[in-house]
Amino acid sequence: MGILRLAHVDVRTPDLDLSAAYYTEVMGLQQVQRTDDCVYLKCWDEEDHHSLRMRYNPRTGMDSFTFRVEEEDDLHELEKKVEAYGCPTSRVSRGEAVGQGESLRFEVPSGQIMELVWDIEKTGNMLGKTNPSPVPPPDLPGIAPPRMDHMLVNAEEVAESAAFFIDVLGMRMTEQVLDGNGHQLGVWLAGNTRSPHDIAIVNGPNGALHHWAYWLDDWDHIRKAADTLAFNGVQIDQGPTRHGVTRGNTIYFFDPLGIRNEVFTGGYWVDPDTEILTWTEDNFGKGLFYYENVISQRFLRMHT
Repeated sequence: MGILRLAHVDVRTPDLDLSAAYYTEVMGLQQVQRTDDCVYLKCWDEEDHHSLRMRYNPRTGMDSFTFRVEEEDDLHELEKKVEAYGCPTSRVSRGEAVGQGESLRFEVPSGQIMELVWDIEKTGNMLGKTNPSPVPPPDLPGIAPPRMDHMLVNAEEVAESAAFFIDVLGMRMTEQVLDGNGHQLGVWLAGNTRSPHDIAIVNGPNGALHHWAYWLDDWDHIRKAADTLAFNGVQIDQGPTRHGVTRGNTIYFFDPLGIRNEVFTGGYWVDPDTEILTWTEDNFGKGLFYYENVISQRFLRMHT
């Protein structure tokens, strides 16, 4: 029983046309469906119906985020555990949400709305299943990442949120940042993947989204992404640089409505018995941005 991986992120935008143009032309995502008030997008190597839903709303923000569970029965078992913890749950019936079947919805201790789902519509990637090419068509626009990788949310009480994701949802902690009194300032958590993180939780206001990230295959793709962002006048927040935490190579930047994105590569292989890595607050400058060795308050405090 447990969490498999990040499935999709659902956000609000006051300008659906502008957001759709950015995510298709600059980020290079595929628009798979559009309704009167929503756009559904995915990366070229993703099998699911979508990984990003953007909904029109006068106020920018995150509606919810969804993780896929390993087995259909996991929804019932996790529903009992979440209820026992004290978080009320509700079921979203098949047909209520595009691209997926029944899901379990609840508010996590840090105030964000989370969903768990097993039944996801599989529409396939761009490569097909018979004699597939190892690479996508060369004429894809923009950065064109193969997949969404992870996300980071904020919490006023990081330890409480971490305990929920670990003890209730069964995720594994791979890294943490501790202050001088041993209190957690940030945690990085993985589902049943070999990634150093599928979600991270860092100290900040409850309910906030810090960013979600797209995977790129190597450092050269990170460099090319920086060229694409600069050419299109996109505001770069940090990078290109490297994290100490997760060892990932990265660029952070903002979409036209102020939502932070990241492109990410590198990291390390996480086995089930891999020990937790700990960073102390006095060395977190290198943990955050290894080359610069600075703690950017702008980076930590700006959120959606």
